[in-house]
Amino acid sequence: MSFLTKDLALWMYERMLLIRFYEEKVREFFAQGKIPGFVHLYAGEEAVAVGVAANLRKDDFITSTHRGHGHCIAKGCDVKLMMAEIMGKKTGLCKGKGGSMHIADFDVGMLGANGIVGGGAPHAVGAALSAKLRRSGQVAVAFLGDGAMNQGVVLESLNLAAIWKLPVIFVVEDNQYAISMRSLTPTELQPRVSTARGYAERAGGFGIPAVTVDGQDVIAVYEVAREAIERARRGEGPTLIHAITYRYYGHFEGDPLAYRSRKEEEEWRRRDPIVIFKNKLLEMGIASSDELKRIEDKAMKEIEDAVKFAEESPYPDPEEAFKDVFIEEYY
Repeated sequence: MSFLTKDLALWMYERMLLIRFYEEKVREFFAQGKIPGFVHLYAGEEAVAVGVAANLRKDDFITSTHRGHGHCIAKGCDVKLMMAEIMGKKTGLCKGKGGSMHIADFDVGMLGANGIVGGGAPHAVGAALSAKLRRSGQVAVAFLGDGAMNQGVVLESLNLAAIWKLPVIFVVEDNQYAISMRSLTPTELQPRVSTARGYAERAGGFGIPAVTVDGQDVIAVYEVAREAIERARRGEGPTLIHAITYRYYGHFEGDPLAYRSRKEEEEWRRRDPIVIFKNKLLEMGIASSDELKRIEDKAMKEIEDAVKFAEESPYPDPEEAFKDVFIEEYY
């Protein structure tokens, strides 16, 4: 905690609120038919993205997942341009072409969400290799779901990162479910998909240090991420962070959630990462109730402004479908 200043703590609180308010608004808009395609909400997992991003520089890189809105906001993407993007508007971050699952903003080091499970891991490894060759001091973070740890491309990424001692951190967001199936516990994992007892031990097979952290506690995430990122900047190679967290909503909007109980949901809601952090800020005297209320109001206003901007933005003209994309013509 000695490295967490008041300014940084309040920035983290604001980012967590922005993610929550953004996701709640997206949920509302999707139900109204205003958003094309699927959306996968990050609500409940805010402490992971923000705890990691609080240690990153603007020129550091992240890669994301299909559940990427929280990573975007934590890394500094403009919520106005994000809202326009997922509504398919020409003012969006990717001019309406990326949508929710392929949103990106290279200006802040957000290399893209990815609809393919584990698809961001090799991109992060490539970015880390670039940083090492250029001696830039940058690091890359690959956010992954727990299901991605069974993808060959992720295991290959872990292997290359270890061999080349790349400045990359793999963050496994274990939100308890793989679509509608309960995530495997270490005991279940061992005989069925791996001989390792859990994700941290699997990383150890590649010689990569790993740590498991409470993903509902943003300070705990911040501290383990700080150590991993500093290690990467020193040239000591990759780290894997296994963050245990929970998604409040379905795998995608429209998911009936028939596979989990109301009791379980209520238990996790009692460990809301925003409430936990707010109580800590008050208990430690870092901020007053009035200060936190002003931050909450500011974050809500920012999301309301983003909604207004997106709704008033035009859709792209049909011919714009052929701009900013690679088209190979055959003769």
